[in-house]
Parts: sequence; C-alpha cells; structure tokens
Amino acid sequence: MTKSPLQPVVVGAGPAGVRAAQTLVAHGVRPLVLDEAPRVGGQIYRRPPAHFQRAAQTLYGFEAARAQAVHSAFDSLQNQIDYRPDSLVWNAQGGLLDVLHGPTQTTQSLPYQQLIVATGATDRVLPIPGWTLPGVYALGGAQVALKYQGCAIGQRVVFMGTGPLLYLVAYQYAKAGVEVAAVLDTAHFSDQLAALPAMLTQPAVLAKGLYFVAWLRAHGVALHSGVRPVRVLGHGRVRAVVWHDGRQERTLDCDAIGFGYALRSETQLADLLGCRFAFAPQQRAHLPERDAAGRSSVAGVYLAGDGAGIMGADAAEWAGERAALALLADHGVAVDAARAERLERKLQRLQTFRAGLERAFPFPVGWAAQAPDELVVCRCEHITAGELRHTVQATGADEMNRLKALSRVGMGRCQGRSCGVAAAEILAHATGKPVEQVGRLRGQAPIKPIPIHLVHASAAEVQA
Repeated sequence: MTKSPLQPVVVGAGPAGVRAAQTLVAHGVRPLVLDEAPRVGGQIYRRPPAHFQRAAQTLYGFEAARAQAVHSAFDSLQNQIDYRPDSLVWNAQGGLLDVLHGPTQTTQSLPYQQLIVATGATDRVLPIPGWTLPGVYALGGAQVALKYQGCAIGQRVVFMGTGPLLYLVAYQYAKAGVEVAAVLDTAHFSDQLAALPAMLTQPAVLAKGLYFVAWLRAHGVALHSGVRPVRVLGHGRVRAVVWHDGRQERTLDCDAIGFGYALRSETQLADLLGCRFAFAPQQRAHLPERDAAGRSSVAGVYLAGDGAGIMGADAAEWAGERAALALLADHGVAVDAARAERLERKLQRLQTFRAGLERAFPFPVGWAAQAPDELVVCRCEHITAGELRHTVQATGADEMNRLKALSRVGMGRCQGRSCGVAAAEILAHATGKPVEQVGRLRGQAPIKPIPIHLVHASAAEVQA
C-alpha cells in the first residue's frame, strides 16, 4: 500500500483515540498519538501499570471483552504509530501543540496539519459544604484509585450524586470488598420509570445498569433516591455525610465520599483551537460544534468521543473511526463510504438512549438556589457562592468571563474545570437568566497545571 503524505496527530488514547489511530493505520497513514496517561485506555478502559496484575474481569466487569479489544487493537499498532504516553497537550495555537512530557518535565512545540481531538470527559461536580475535606473524591477519582492504583479511597464509603457512573463505581467498590455505606442518588425513582421507553432502545446497556442496582441491593447496600446532599462533616477528615430524604435530614457515618453528577466533556483544547461552540440543552453545556462525521468548524480539526459530547465508550469507538475516515476522505484517500454511513447511523440511534439517560438521571436544577453563601465554589481561589452573588449584585456581571475577571472564580490551577459548572449555575440563578445565556469560561493555556518554570520559559519565548 502506498503511504499517504498525511501526518495526523491524535490527542487522546481512550476508545475514540485508539480506533481513530487504528483506522488511519489501516489506510497507510502513520499518526502521532499523544496520550496524557502513562498507558492507553482512557478513563473507562484505563490500563493499570504492567506490574499490577489483576484479571480484566475484575477491573472492567461486563466491559472486560471490550476493554481487552481496545487494548489489543492498540498493541497491534505499536510499530505503526508514533505513540507518546505521559504527554499532556497544554496549549494549541498557530498550528502548534505545546506538549508537556511528564517523565522529563520538559515541553516542546509540535506542528500539526490534521488533528483528531479525543480528549474524553471528566466529572461534573456540584459542591456542598465540607466538600474540600480530605476523603472527598470525585467519582472518577475514586474509580482511578481502584482501577489504576489498586486501592480504595476509604474503608466505609458513601457514593453520592447521580448518573450511571454512580452505581457503576459503587458496584466496583463493593465487588472489591470495600464497605459501601450507601448510594445517595438525587434522581427520583419516577425519573427512571419515565425514561424507561427511551432506555429500552439499548436493552443490553439497560440490563447492565439494572444488574448493578440489583447486585448492590442483594449485598445489603442501602440505595436512596430523591435525596438532597446537605453537608459533609469532619475535622481534618471526613467522618459523616448529611442529606435530606424529602422529609428530614439524615446523617450517615463514613470515612470517604465519592460524588459527582454524571460527566462533562473536556473541551478546553477544542476552545484553544478556535472551534465554534453551541449550547447543548440535553447535556446542559456549551459544546464544540461538529457534523455527523466529526468535522469541527475549523478546517483540519476533527472531534471524537466524549470530549465533544457525552455518549459513552461504544459511541466513542465508532466516533473515533468515523472521524478518521472523514479526515482521510477530506485529503483524497479512498475510504469505505458504506462503512462511514453505518457508523453515522449507529451513532444517531444512540441519541434516543442518551436522552433517556438524561431523563433518568436529571441535573439537579435547584442546586444553586439551595447553595449557602458560605459554600466554597472555587477551591483554588477560595471563592464562595456568597462572593459570586455579591459580585453579580454589585457589578451587574451577567456573563461567565466577566464574573471571572471580577471575582477570580476559575483562575486557579483547575482553570474552571472543577468549578465552572457550579459557578455558571450560581450566576444564572443570581441573574434570573437561563444557564445557556450566561456563557462559558473560555479556555486558557495552560489548560491543565504545568510546572511554573515551563510557564516562564514559554513567556520568555513569546517576548523574544
């Protein structure tokens, strides 16, 4: 096969990134794959260290076969791609990607002409008083500890929030022998019943979720729905959580909490690349625009997987392949058009199920109204809900970046990745505007923390 002159870059090596790379290789193209993690798999199929021996069934449960398939696909590509693990893309501009290489703590600028962005997702967090105590983790963080590090976040753990991940992580912890004190879900049982027709469009996926719930119940784990988290108690460490069950406040002893409200897309890189964004009501977020094939509004930039909208691991694999096919076709490489159409149809069919999930595990839209003034929203800059409300009242700020400039919310290490959702909800409630009208925090480099000496070095290069 004649090699194509294309030299695309794939950012991310989860399901979307691996399938994109595999598709490019199958068409004679050698891509550069940049992976922030030390090993492939992304969050859902995160691969543990080579010396960490645990059976795939133990690590991935029902998804063991798919995880192994993704891992095997990647292993078969090793000699046909330029794979760079521990490589964080922290900036993008002028056709260059600034990349931090973890082991050496050095950064370099890599040119690109074609780019597939498969940056995945992270936890969507809505804080409550006490959430900054040691022992409180995002659901994804709790899962990383178990999958990648082989340890639990505590001995008696409460899982709280809503979304399918809530029950999956609780099941994984209980299955590993950890005492799960309770699962506290803000969604109501009536929400799940109302969503059932849409969720039946993917019966196998629905069956897995029902199994997790049934297994937890059968093993004595208390499951509470329709709750409102109130506060975390403790001095120097979590000792209990307080929630409202609709009638009264209840307190439960625990030494760790995993919490989150489903997932949100990692869109900062797409933002720096200049992609056009639009509000997606179903996901209650501003997302980069893309067509059915994954093309963004920027020529040469393709979007795939949860980084462009939460759809799950299966959809990420299909979207990664479809984006790669689009890239190839756009640059004159012959591709299987029928396969491309099938992938688009599969992705389209998932939309109904995705809508069902949002109905079954709705975003708690009343959160901002109940957040007390003393609640720390931005932990990096220690900005409270009351300070945000005061800023709105005193200055008339009604847009997220204006609020950021006046209050410093989102200016810390996380760049708003943790606090942005909560701050937008506070702003929307304080101004009486729909959340889609208050905007979003613009991506700023570095999109994730990097060593300070590298920031100084980059600034010096710009001045020179």
